[in-house]
Amino acid sequence: MSDNDRIVYRTEDGKWANKKVSGDRVSSNHDTQKEAEDTARHQIKSDGGGELITKGLDGKIRSKDTIAPGNESSKKDTEH
Repeated sequence: MSDNDRIVYRTEDGKWANKKVSGDRVSSNHDTQKEAEDTARHQIKSDGGGELITKGLDGKIRSKDTIAPGNESSKKDTEH
């Protein structure tokens, strides 16, 4: 994992959080998961690449995407 990796998850108040994996605080809150993912994706690209981890409503990892110029393929990871 890099310092630029981000995670998107649903908070207790029903908002979608965008947070740096290595951070202590949420970077931004959004009404929809898509808005949170779009913001996280933009921030990862701006910071030099990394991984976007998205959790579903059940709290389990729904998807992992490597955002260029990350070290892996730009194809979506279908492991989870």
